[in-house]
Amino acid sequence: MLPFTKKNIKFVSAIKKRIREDELTKLRVKHDLWYKAFEKQEGNKVWLDGKQYLMLSSNDYLGLGVDPRVREAARDALHIWGTSPTGSRFANGSRYYHQELEEQIADFLDQEACHVHSAGYLSCVASVSCFLGKGDVALVDKNVHSSLWEGLRLSMATIEKFAHNSLASLEEELSFVFHDRKKLIVVEGVYSMEGHVCPLDKVVGLAQKYDCFLVLDDAHGFGVLGDRGQGTADFFGVEDSVDVICGSFSKSLASTGGFVAGDKELIDFLRTYSKQTIFSAAINPTQAAIASKALEIHQNEPEHLERLWQNTRRYHALLESLGLDFWESKTPAVPIVAGNKERAYFFSERLKEKGVYANLILPPGVPPGKELIRTAISASFNDEDMERIEEAVTYAAKALV
Repeated sequence: MLPFTKKNIKFVSAIKKRIREDELTKLRVKHDLWYKAFEKQEGNKVWLDGKQYLMLSSNDYLGLGVDPRVREAARDALHIWGTSPTGSRFANGSRYYHQELEEQIADFLDQEACHVHSAGYLSCVASVSCFLGKGDVALVDKNVHSSLWEGLRLSMATIEKFAHNSLASLEEELSFVFHDRKKLIVVEGVYSMEGHVCPLDKVVGLAQKYDCFLVLDDAHGFGVLGDRGQGTADFFGVEDSVDVICGSFSKSLASTGGFVAGDKELIDFLRTYSKQTIFSAAINPTQAAIASKALEIHQNEPEHLERLWQNTRRYHALLESLGLDFWESKTPAVPIVAGNKERAYFFSERLKEKGVYANLILPPGVPPGKELIRTAISASFNDEDMERIEEAVTYAAKALV
């Protein structure tokens, strides 16, 4: 009889068995389509398996990720503050640089106050979970980001979806809600998978008509929309009519982290009740400094925004000339819809053959039949980069014929 040791006991719990047998994970690992670890990066170029690619899926819209001034700000912050505040803002983690960044963002967005988190995901979760409660009703565009859905789930509110960017569908859902129920509408300024812009001015009208609190996730509108890149609310001239604006630093500000902005009383309430705020470590000094310097550059140098839109218009024109379905995107977030996973895969592989890398997006990230290549335009692309993109996309388009 063998001695009782851990090595000869092969107990497998039901949960571990379910994990081992999960078909989607097996397929993901087998085909190795995601979680690529690039070996090197220089500007908008990355290296994978020793080959250089132009990155066509980065959210670095303004191209500030490798700006030497941004890098210097990160080094200075590291020297002054160390690596991390090692605590939550609620407890021992608050620092003066947090307050400076919050004031800078609030001022840029024409809001009274702001709170920054160590991740944009946390900011989006907090922006809805904190202001909703059991018995309340959330009216939600069905295409909003996963982070918002997570916040809604945690809120324990009743959730009613409305058709994407459909004012008629939103009003129909609102008409079914009893007048005495507290209501919150959740939309995105720019929907990152589709590149669509929310008709925010019309949404504001419905929010006021039906007495709704309004939350705007502007992660992909911040730094992109409006004459000064102040985002979707400014683009529509309704910055005074949106209750909460949340977003991420990992797009236009080339950092990581996120923010929630609004009236001071709302931010004070969030700091009192938001678990994502109270129990999460504060953003570290380098990432805060990067966001702050990037925002400063954005405000003082409009040429980055101008270059972004110049490249975007050129890219849209290319896709239209090739007859590609880019889901009527109006922004630098530009999908190329292939229609099934095989076509999407071959399109992405043909791009790589020409030295261009873009993300392959399959369900559940998009609905079945909308399998796509998620591309994004950046101000960092010069004319040579745009020519390289045009050659690669033209070549890859043959995969869809």
